[in-house]
Amino acid sequence: MEKINIIGAGLAGVEAAWQASRLGAKVRLFEMKPARFSPAHSSPFMAELVCSNSLRSDSLENAVGILKAEMSELDSIVMESAFRNRVPAGACLAVDRVGFSKYITEKISSSENIEVINEECTSFDPDTLTIVATGPLTDGEMAEFIKEKVSPDALSFFDAAAPIVEKESIDFDSAFVASRWGKGEAAYINCPMTKEEYDLFYRELVSAKTAELHTFDTDLKVFEGCMPVEVMAERGYETLLFGPMKPVGLIDPKTGKEAYATVQLRQDNAEGTMYNIVGFQTHLTFPEQKRVFGLIPALKNANYLRFGVMHRNTFINSPRLLTPYYSMREQRNLYFAGQMTGVEGYLESASSGLVAGINTAMRALGREEIDFGKETAVGALSNYVSNPAITSFQPMNVNFGIIAPLEKKVKGGKKVRNAAIGQRCIERVKEIKEERKL
Repeated sequence: MEKINIIGAGLAGVEAAWQASRLGAKVRLFEMKPARFSPAHSSPFMAELVCSNSLRSDSLENAVGILKAEMSELDSIVMESAFRNRVPAGACLAVDRVGFSKYITEKISSSENIEVINEECTSFDPDTLTIVATGPLTDGEMAEFIKEKVSPDALSFFDAAAPIVEKESIDFDSAFVASRWGKGEAAYINCPMTKEEYDLFYRELVSAKTAELHTFDTDLKVFEGCMPVEVMAERGYETLLFGPMKPVGLIDPKTGKEAYATVQLRQDNAEGTMYNIVGFQTHLTFPEQKRVFGLIPALKNANYLRFGVMHRNTFINSPRLLTPYYSMREQRNLYFAGQMTGVEGYLESASSGLVAGINTAMRALGREEIDFGKETAVGALSNYVSNPAITSFQPMNVNFGIIAPLEKKVKGGKKVRNAAIGQRCIERVKEIKEERKL
């Protein structure tokens, strides 16, 4: 049996390795840490979470909730670790970052079908079964090799991470704990602002100093899903009030009313000592972050455990290059997985690794590859990034727009319809799992 080489042990790489190994294939998993770290990574563990600890909504009325249910049905190691390392976050699934990554690292390292090789790869053999999951920060010799052998027109964009503050430094005379509309556990720390406070904050935010870019980061595109808060604010005074500072559904117990603006903080570790500022990805300088975000009353004395950072992400022209199996059209032994395929988000990255891992295992075991189809969330993503009709390709989160609609109309409104789509998706995954003995 041919061994599968997987390059990169991020969420996509570990999921691919896990799926291939559990189906009986032999895997070599290459990871450059701890010898070398990317600009955004610092943990020695696999599957490190960088931008956020949130894996988003659990609801089957939400496309990402459907994706999670499908991945769980397919024995995803990412989902297994997420549920074991869950921290309170209302109706969302958030995890303890360290516990999440450590759990995955230990399971991958102890698998008898996976050989972990801690060394940096600068090239690969396209004729050997290989999954490239080097991540959106792929650079140097590997980036040049991919451009030369695979995609000379690789695209780039910016991604940004939100700051993390120490819970003890939050001013609870100004803050209150609640989840929007009272849904799920009251797990968010909410920081209300009056109109006068918001006016001052807004003026200082749009005029604040941003960090200088590295020369290799200039003239790149900004992805809408991770837009820096200062860039968002430049679009207009009310933009933040309909985005990360939306007060709707959050009643301040001190006033009995919604505030003019409200910033939410989400728990970032199991101990509940660290909280990230939701939606506040930023490229402001560190001193400016402390000064401007300190204008939020509850954060006036905040201790920053991590300031926001911004870095370059890279992805290939997948619609021109990939099949729905995440393999290359012209080089069928070569697969790509993760954000560099144009799927956006932690779960979407893991989903691409899941599909790529299953399909490389099918190839290694002499079995037919699987297209999960648009009737599932995992398949809708793989079909989106491999759709040759797309001429202006941009990264995409999972959403109902790319999932096949129901054949018959369902009465009861959008929520009922979405829940029915979710149920259809999960049933279809179960059918494929049984039919293909996954």
